[in-house]
Order: sequence, then structure tokens, then C-alpha cells
Amino acid sequence: MTVVAVLADPPRPGLALPRLAEASPLSQSEAAELSEAMLRDTLRAVERSGGDLLVNYRPDDLLPESAVDPEESAEDALKSIAADALDDPTAARFEVQVGSTFSARAGNTVSHLLGEEGVQSAAVLRGDAPFVLRSTIDSAAMKLRTHDVVLGPSTDGRVYYAGFKTTIDFAGAFAAPEAETLVDCANDADRDVGFLEMQPTVRTGSDLATLVSTIRARWQAGRVVPERTAEFVVDHGLTVVGSDADGDADLRLVRE
Repeated sequence: MTVVAVLADPPRPGLALPRLAEASPLSQSEAAELSEAMLRDTLRAVERSGGDLLVNYRPDDLLPESAVDPEESAEDALKSIAADALDDPTAARFEVQVGSTFSARAGNTVSHLLGEEGVQSAAVLRGDAPFVLRSTIDSAAMKLRTHDVVLGPSTDGRVYYAGFKTTIDFAGAFAAPEAETLVDCANDADRDVGFLEMQPTVRTGSDLATLVSTIRARWQAGRVVPERTAEFVVDHGLTVVGSDADGDADLRLVRE
């Protein structure tokens, strides 16, 4: 069974998806709302899968000072979200991240799970890939039976999922472009790499346009959509338009 560590920060304005407010119609507060919606969908997907959910968070003293809430700790904020999102919040573990960079925090988490706890496999999952479903996580677990490392590639060279059956040198392993860097690190350690289907992550304005268009297309086709994220898109009247009838022009995100 794979332990899936969701590396999450409390969804607070200025901390969550800061680039969205600069390149989309969303304010910083709305970007934080979207981040929370995607995180809820992610936690629910892990809970419904065959994996074990671990919520890995930065403590308040490692957050930017502007993102610290004196009335609610990062742990309490995330536990509150999990309590609302999950059918059985008591099944989720919450542990503090250790490390000064994302690579260090992810690496320390995976190394601890594989080395100290002796789990069969461990994965790092970010909360900004709302199309990750139960089937995605279960498929990754199956691939980890035959591969040492399994990556879920995303836009802009990112990965939305990184699973490991054995460790690699995690120093700088998630440096951009993440997918290539992680494969290089796996090759250096003589680890075999498998891949999942590509899925979008959401950090920039163009990422959000892709998300909105995909959600609306899947909704119109009667296909599964990430529930909380789709509610955010509809409630905020987000839609995508293009000026070129042939579909070659850049898409523009607008409010209805």
C-alpha cells in the first residue's frame, strides 16, 4: 500500500497560488478559495483510493510572516479543511514538513516513510492538480509494483505526482523542470522510471484557463469533474473565450 503525502500549506491570501492574482481575474482572496477547493478534491481522491493519506504541512515558523494567522495554526487550518472534506477525517495523518526547500521537505518525507516506517512505497502529491482521481492514485500504486519511481507529468515541466519504491538523492530533485530533474536523479541512482498520464496543474493564469475550459467541457459531456473545484468555477462565473474561430488564438479567462 502506498502512503500518499499531500504537501499542503493553509490556503491563505498571498500564500496560496500567488501568481494567479497577478495573471487572472481572481483576487488574492479568491485564489486562496480556489486553492482550498482543489485541496479538498485532492484529499477526497486520496481517501477514496487504496492509499493511506498523510497531510504534510509547514509549521507556522516556516511560513512567511504575512501568512501566519495568530488565531489559527497551519495544522488547525488544514485539519479543519480535512474534517469537512473527508468521510473519515480520523484516518488521515498530519505531520510537520522538515526542510528549507520543497525538494528537502519532499525528500525527507519520502525517506522517512521508506526508511524509518518501512512502507512499501511513498508518494508526494501537490494539492494543485484537481483532476487527480481515485483511479489515478490506484494506477500509480500499480505502476510502483514494477517501477522504482513513478511520475505524473504536468504542464511547464512540472509533476503533479511523484511516487517512490526506493529513495534517490533528493537534493534539488524538484528543481525546474521537475520532470526532467527527477528523471536525472532517478537515473543517477539507477532507478527505473514509469509515467502516469499528463494532467494539468494550476499555478498561473494560463493554467487556470486550461482548468476552466476542461471542467466546462467535461461537465457538458457528462463526465466526472472535481466537485469543489467545479463549484468554484461556476460560482465565480469563470469561462474562457477565444477571438479566433480556428482556435489558434490565445485563450482569455473572463467572468460571465
